[in-house]
Amino acid sequence: MKLNPWRLLALLFILQILVSLIGRSISPLGILIEEDLNLTKAQIGLLPTAFFIGQSTVSILAGILSDRIGFKVMFLIVSLTISSAFMATTFSYAFSILILCIFIGGAAYGAMHPATNKGIMYWFPKHNLGTAMGIKQTGVTTGSALGALIMLPLANMYGWRVVLFVACLILIIYSLSTINVFPKPEEDEDEQGGKKDIIKNLTQVVQKKSLLLVSISAACLSAGQMIVNTYIVFYSFEYLGYALVVAGLALVVSEIFGSLGRILWGIISDKIFQGDRIIVLMIVAVVGGVMASTLAFIPAETPFWVTIIFIAFLGFTVSGFNGIWMIAAAESVPKQFSGVSSGVSLTIGTLGVIIGPPVYGLLVDQTGGFMWGWIYFAGLMATVLGVLMVAKRVGFER
Repeated sequence: MKLNPWRLLALLFILQILVSLIGRSISPLGILIEEDLNLTKAQIGLLPTAFFIGQSTVSILAGILSDRIGFKVMFLIVSLTISSAFMATTFSYAFSILILCIFIGGAAYGAMHPATNKGIMYWFPKHNLGTAMGIKQTGVTTGSALGALIMLPLANMYGWRVVLFVACLILIIYSLSTINVFPKPEEDEDEQGGKKDIIKNLTQVVQKKSLLLVSISAACLSAGQMIVNTYIVFYSFEYLGYALVVAGLALVVSEIFGSLGRILWGIISDKIFQGDRIIVLMIVAVVGGVMASTLAFIPAETPFWVTIIFIAFLGFTVSGFNGIWMIAAAESVPKQFSGVSSGVSLTIGTLGVIIGPPVYGLLVDQTGGFMWGWIYFAGLMATVLGVLMVAKRVGFER
């Protein structure tokens, strides 16, 4: 019997939380890993880099596999792989082995997005896609938050190896116990036949101008998201002069409003703009650019209650756009190729995560202040707006 898609989404949401709880545990557990393995700060900095490189290198392959073998099989492969990889880190005492395990875990984490996106595309009608994808993507920020709120205190008490191993075990148990609940997507013979020539299909997907334009925009927005996550505490502490605890609260507020944005932008897209994802991403870019420009020029020691409004809106936009991006990428191609389109878009989008924050940091180092960093941020948002204007003219004819 076919289950209600919202029930399937609830199960998928829990899966996303568990996967993100493990995959994003590197940052909150970093201080304990550093002490345990006697690592340098530079070596700790390489851990998330290995994770994101792993994520970007397999996204296209994961998308192809999702289209070939379907969500259900990919669901199990990805869950077991990420669990096994991070379980292996709990037995590692060599930095090189740790890096390798995190790279594999990042690859599995990256494969999760095309697989889960494909499930959403088949389970939900167009008028609910944005809402469903937004809810699913909120599992990422929820898992990240739980990593700091739960994993770190427990790891401080019992050790990071024990806590991470148990988290991986929970993911394995959850995956095996729910795998049979998920139905196999209903695909007709024409769709199955269209999958046989992988190279031809991949070429057709890559040549979609709308997909490439959305992906370039997502790269700039992803750069903005990682800039906020990386530097908002430094900005609040060093420039605005807040106490360190208050500066940390700025990041928490940004993440909370980012989670709200992932749901609300999907609802806005579905209910107000009748599924127009491009106009929503354009609004995100405009609001994000205005907020960044404001942060560039507000005076030091501005009251916290004033600054936090701008930071909240900044988080709501650049940390809340992900669901709309995933839907826009998937909708730019025929539904049976939604997996590979997600993989291609993730690969391009990840470039922003890798390049954006170092450029911002370089500007701060070279100028001795944050103004030009935020101007650079606003420039990224202007680029998004321009690219999306072109995408709007290109359209999403399949």
